[in-house]
Amino acid sequence: MSHERRGLEFWILTVFFVLFVLFLYGPLSAILILSFQGPSGGLTFPLNGVSLHWFYDLTQQQAVGDFGGSFRRSLMLGIGVMLVTVVVSLLAGLAFRRKFLGATPLFYLAVASLVVPSIIVSLGIGVMFQQIGIPPAWYSSAFGAHLTWTLPFGVLIMFAVFNRFSPSYEEAARDLGASSWQTFLHVLLPMIAPSLVGVGLFGFTLSYDEFARSLMTSGTYNTLPLEIYGMTTNVTTPVLYALGTVTTAFSFLVIAATLGIILWLGRKRAQG
Repeated sequence: MSHERRGLEFWILTVFFVLFVLFLYGPLSAILILSFQGPSGGLTFPLNGVSLHWFYDLTQQQAVGDFGGSFRRSLMLGIGVMLVTVVVSLLAGLAFRRKFLGATPLFYLAVASLVVPSIIVSLGIGVMFQQIGIPPAWYSSAFGAHLTWTLPFGVLIMFAVFNRFSPSYEEAARDLGASSWQTFLHVLLPMIAPSLVGVGLFGFTLSYDEFARSLMTSGTYNTLPLEIYGMTTNVTTPVLYALGTVTTAFSFLVIAATLGIILWLGRKRAQG
């Protein structure tokens, strides 16, 4: 059995990919390693012992920083943004399947926030809430600021999905006597469900680690990215690295769970 020889281009691209992975995860690996410092460890190499001391310290009352509160706020904010992003993106995708008056200006208006600097969006929304007499908060102004970031991506993804979706499936369902609602529930929705899960993951991750659009809109209580940033000037122990390791592990867990759901939906659709 003969094997095809790899050309020079393959090895060049392989080296480039390896360098890209090292550049992407190199700093992350340093934080991961340093989070396992011993009780007397510092913020730099070399390691001064190996232990889980700083992970345990995360569960204790901190002199500076609110780990649990900021994590809960970011989690609830991310879930809320995810749900709204999925629903609005789906409705927008359905609406734009048919041409209507003002569709083109509305589309460009929806994605315009992608080209506006995030800090400007954060500042504008924060000032607007103050002017109308509503104090900025993570559950109101920050929620809206995050949606200006996640919705354009969700809408663009759903546009791509529906551009490749054949209406013949829906026409066949209607020919068999299905109503519009039955066609949506039993034909359209199962077929685009993996894409909706992807939109949800995109919306959650963009919101969960968003910093710039939270800076001027979160109000009195910080989200997790703001809390970590504030701690970098006050915390001088590896507990900050332990927090980074835990939050990174949580992010990968969310991604793995989402991929599992997508695979399960794909198998269920294939069996059906």
